[in-house]
Amino acid sequence: CRFKDVRRNLQKDIGELKSCGIQDIFVLCTRGELSKYRVPNLIDSYQQHGMCVHHHPIPDGNAPDIATCCKILEELRTCLENKRKTMIHCYGGLGRSCLVAACLLLQLSDTLAPQQVIESLRNLRGSGAIQTIKQYNFLHDFRENLAAHLATEDAALRSASR
Repeated sequence: CRFKDVRRNLQKDIGELKSCGIQDIFVLCTRGELSKYRVPNLIDSYQQHGMCVHHHPIPDGNAPDIATCCKILEELRTCLENKRKTMIHCYGGLGRSCLVAACLLLQLSDTLAPQQVIESLRNLRGSGAIQTIKQYNFLHDFRENLAAHLATEDAALRSASR
């Protein structure tokens, strides 16, 4: 298909990812989006080329719930700790994927403030990074929501073990 003035070729694009050494791909698009953008078998294509796919669909413009975000971050950290070349993508690479990257940065460093992370990502990806108010608010509330989520998980684990 064509994107702006560039003719896209799925096999060529996947070949490029392989040549970059990408081993794990986090796909944040929904199946409906993949169909809409004429790549309904994208996940299968990645897998057929030996890439490990982590599919966590988040509707465009939205943020994941905190439990889903924790699962994504846990998988991401495992990939990175095992020195696997990892890519995160949504449709445009500015909203959902930047949000997940920002959450990872906030989780890895207590000294970073949400606004610093947003500015850093906007310097890298452009002014459209972290696109919606929902994503902006999710990021600013991330640490507080993460702490509450982990506290409820710990309480559930303690009660189950008694």
